[in-house]
Amino acid sequence: MAILVVVALSAALGLAQTSISAAEAKNHVGERAIVCGEVASVHYAARSRGNPTFINLDKPYPNQIFTVLIWGSDRSKFSDPEEAYRSKHICVTGKIADYKGVPEIVAYEPSQINIQAPGR
Repeated sequence: MAILVVVALSAALGLAQTSISAAEAKNHVGERAIVCGEVASVHYAARSRGNPTFINLDKPYPNQIFTVLIWGSDRSKFSDPEEAYRSKHICVTGKIADYKGVPEIVAYEPSQINIQAPGR
């Protein structure tokens, strides 16, 4: 029984480590995944409800194909997201949701977003 649990856990962890592109995210809505891409635009909507920060990967708003959302209540944890992530290649971990046809992950903690080395 313990061996079965270890094998199942190892398989699940192995799958969680596989990253997908921003373009592929639409095929994984409802799943927990690591989504990677180039930050194409960042916008802090300070006057919008919930004070969201939108980080769009691979294509900028309004043609975004994947969005990382940071709510205003969590924003202070991220220091300055506009500066920190602009034009960087990042990977974000979380559950992919669909918002008006665009896949997104809500980032609650900075540990969910990893900046990748250039050339990756």
